[in-house]
Amino acid sequence: MPNLRWIFIVFLLPFSLLSSYQAECQAQEPMTLQNADSLFSQKKYQEALGIYEHILYEEGTYSPAMLLKMGFIADGIGDFGQASLYLSKYYEHNPNPAVIEKIKSLTNQSRLEGYEVSDQDRFLSILVAYKTEITASFALLLVFSLIMVFVMPQKRSVFYIPALIFMVLAFISNNFIEKPETAIITGTTVLIMDQPSAAGKLVKRVQAGHRITIASSQDMWYQIEWNKRKAFIRKTDVSKI
Repeated sequence: MPNLRWIFIVFLLPFSLLSSYQAECQAQEPMTLQNADSLFSQKKYQEALGIYEHILYEEGTYSPAMLLKMGFIADGIGDFGQASLYLSKYYEHNPNPAVIEKIKSLTNQSRLEGYEVSDQDRFLSILVAYKTEITASFALLLVFSLIMVFVMPQKRSVFYIPALIFMVLAFISNNFIEKPETAIITGTTVLIMDQPSAAGKLVKRVQAGHRITIASSQDMWYQIEWNKRKAFIRKTDVSKI
């Protein structure tokens, strides 16, 4: 007679594993944007902010509306540095002067550096937004040119140069279309130096809220540009956008 105990174990094990998987999924479910928005609408701001931060820092995704809500919550709890950071990140997608005015009020600044948007910046933003499509287009043209080299051997020389050009353009598009790395100054009474050293010459003493472009990294310092000159700032005094 078969052992009924083992029969039950064999048949119940898959259901047990399935139940464990469903329980795990349910445990992860509150970490979604929809749940965070639901908590926000219920005015459970701290719980919502925790999920928003998980989505932003752990998953690396966000939406402009989410950043505005995070800025609202951080402002409400008095964390003006983080509120400025979220609004600066939002400004990357929607360069609205009202956002700058809000950051000014949060940081008690009458003038903020680094928020000017030139035509070159707008053009670069478009290229970055469509980087995948641009690279794919050059790659397809490259493939087409190579196919024509073999399909029409008598005219190979006609397609060699276009193939080479499309290959170079695809390489440039894939490797060099990048948005400059930016950050916002979050420290108080931050010293900008002319050398990556505390013994360097002081360039400017600034407060939180200014936005900077990071050129490179050297130990505990970032190389930046301040008033069109090379300068350095401590990494601990800024937060990357």
